[in-house]
Order: sequence, then structure tokens, then C-alpha cells
Amino acid sequence: MSNEHVNILIYREPEASDIPLPTYATSGSAGMDICAAIPVDQPIVLQAGERVLVSTGFRFEVPPGYEIQVRPRSGLAINHGVGILNAPGTIDSDYRGVVKVILINWGSEPFTVRRGDRIAQIVPARITIVTLDEANILEPSDRGYGGFGSTGLAAQ
Repeated sequence: MSNEHVNILIYREPEASDIPLPTYATSGSAGMDICAAIPVDQPIVLQAGERVLVSTGFRFEVPPGYEIQVRPRSGLAINHGVGILNAPGTIDSDYRGVVKVILINWGSEPFTVRRGDRIAQIVPARITIVTLDEANILEPSDRGYGGFGSTGLAAQ
């Protein structure tokens, strides 16, 4: 089975002149690593519990019918407790601004972000546009009105 191939235009801001383009780490990677485009002499020290907006220095032209999801990197999460606050973030097809990542330090130690550090991964994804039809009643389901933590309780 072959993967779908889509071309996405990327624009490099001057602040990212030496930052590598987002790339797949391996042939089986779903996401491309994207790096921080912050001044080399101004690393960001993210204290425990703190969040910060970090520029990547890139803008994208995403084709209609697609989005780019901005996701955390598992290594940052397990090794440092650093993630993305609004994960996954979405780059819509009509957004043309610089992509920035909201990093949060859920760890117990300060974490330093330096120029060129891989801070997130981006995953292009197809989207579906739906039409919502308002109803007076919904068909019942096996789950019913059960909410948070309700699935699987009957099997216990």
C-alpha cells in the first residue's frame, strides 16, 4: 500500500535562514521534526509549570482539504516533561502566518530551548468538512449518556 503524496509550499522567514526544513527522521515517520528559530544568544529557559510561544520561522501554504497538525515530540515528553499545550495544534489551509509552538514544561526541572532544537513534529492530515443537521431526538446507542470514564464499566 502506498502513501498519499501532497505538495505543501513552505516559506522561510529571515529569522530561520540556517534552520533546517522540517524533515522525516526515518522512512516510516508520520511526522516531520520542526525546530526552534529563536536567536542563538537568547535561549528560552522554561521553568516548571511555565508555557512559552516558540517561533519556527516557517510559514506554510496548506492545500484546501488538508491541515497540518502540530504534535509533541515523545523524547521531550519522557525525558524532560515538555509538551505542547494545545496538542495537537492545527495549521489551517487559510493560515499564512509564522508557525509557533506553545511549549509547556510539565516537568519538575527548568528546560532550555535553544536555536535549532527540535521542539515539535508536524503531520499533514486530510480533513473532512461536515454539515450539522439539528435533530429533536438522537437514536439510542449501547453507551447512551455515559460520559467520562463510563466505557467498560459493565464488564467489571
